[in-house]
Amino acid sequence: MNNVCGWIALAGQASQRPTLKGLQKADWLIIGGGITGLSAAHALARMLPQQRIVLLDRQRAAQGASARNSGFVVSHELPGADELLGRPGHSAYQLACGIGIAAGEEVRRRIDELGIECEFDAGGYHFAVHQGQHLQDSGARVATLNAAGAQARYLEGAALQQRLGSGFYQRAIHCAGGNALLQPAKYVKGLLERLPERVEVFENSPVQDLQPLPGRGWRAVTGEGEIQAPQVLACVGAFLPRLGVRHSRTFPLELSASITRPLQEDHWQRLLDEQGWGVLSTLPGAATVRLLPGRRLLMRNTVEYRQRDLGPAQLAVRRQEHLRGLQKRFPGITDTDLQYTWTGHLSGTRSGEPYFSRVAEGLHAVAGCNGSGVARGTLWGRLLVEMAAGCDSSLLRDVLSQARPGYLPPRPFFDIGASLRMGWEVQRARHER
Repeated sequence: MNNVCGWIALAGQASQRPTLKGLQKADWLIIGGGITGLSAAHALARMLPQQRIVLLDRQRAAQGASARNSGFVVSHELPGADELLGRPGHSAYQLACGIGIAAGEEVRRRIDELGIECEFDAGGYHFAVHQGQHLQDSGARVATLNAAGAQARYLEGAALQQRLGSGFYQRAIHCAGGNALLQPAKYVKGLLERLPERVEVFENSPVQDLQPLPGRGWRAVTGEGEIQAPQVLACVGAFLPRLGVRHSRTFPLELSASITRPLQEDHWQRLLDEQGWGVLSTLPGAATVRLLPGRRLLMRNTVEYRQRDLGPAQLAVRRQEHLRGLQKRFPGITDTDLQYTWTGHLSGTRSGEPYFSRVAEGLHAVAGCNGSGVARGTLWGRLLVEMAAGCDSSLLRDVLSQARPGYLPPRPFFDIGASLRMGWEVQRARHER
């Protein structure tokens, strides 16, 4: 089956940019045309308007993982048991929320300043479960979220069923006050299309070799060209090893999702309101679900550690998983209702915290969004520029203090362990999928 991202199809294609050819020189080179790279380009153009900025993408800019996520703007994560008010981990949770709030505000500021139409909804979303034991200490969690600046409330029973149009979920915490939803492909496309003219973008230009030029910065070689620049920002997520950065302690996870056609029949109009909503599970191996404008449903309930991308036959199997997940929540959905099915990658770390580093003189990199790439990626782009330019701020210091991605064992031991761990997480969450 075809791997067609519904978000990108609904957003429409951006104008194609040229491929890099020949030798060129720039003041700044950004590698990666996703949310982080594009955010960095905007920050650089504002900070250093007289300098030449070049951005390279190995495929089409604004159409990689950044356009393929579920569109959650995460300011407040659901606190864990050790992070509740009065518990030992609460101070670290407060610090993470401070960074998350700044990240969410960065997204809103970009949208407002650039006039990006991306179906932004500041009304928050739900942490919801089918089995009650997967959302314990709900009162303490609501109190902890509200103390951190969120607007959280507990829902269950008829009120929750009426809100979501489904009796599948038994308990939920609705969390606003920073958490939001958007159409990710429209957001990242807007970042691309509203770049200042002095930012030059080259697509289908994968970097095949990145080497230092003694005393002169870096040399990036592509299939048909080469760029030399004193400063390089690497914004390629878990694929930093392709650039020779092999110690970021990040890894890719492969996810897949489906979006339905518009469900306009009377039955669905009575069941599903026009407001839209989003649901995150409390378990990493479970499902993410959204009701989109036009009464489309999105289902993402597969995540796996793989060495090779999914092929058409394998994607068709995942599509059936999406269908079963939707049918649990909305009986009556059929295979013909699924319009788009696609894959994407998530940049993960063992600790849940990012890799954010000065790799070498003139080379800076960030990776490890851990599923919060819309907000974190937007903020990280600006902060990476500030770090590379020698700026300082309390927010940058806070992010750097948290940037401990955790130890990864060498391959193949990591490959075996990661596959087993993700399989266990999926099995643990089987009733929530």
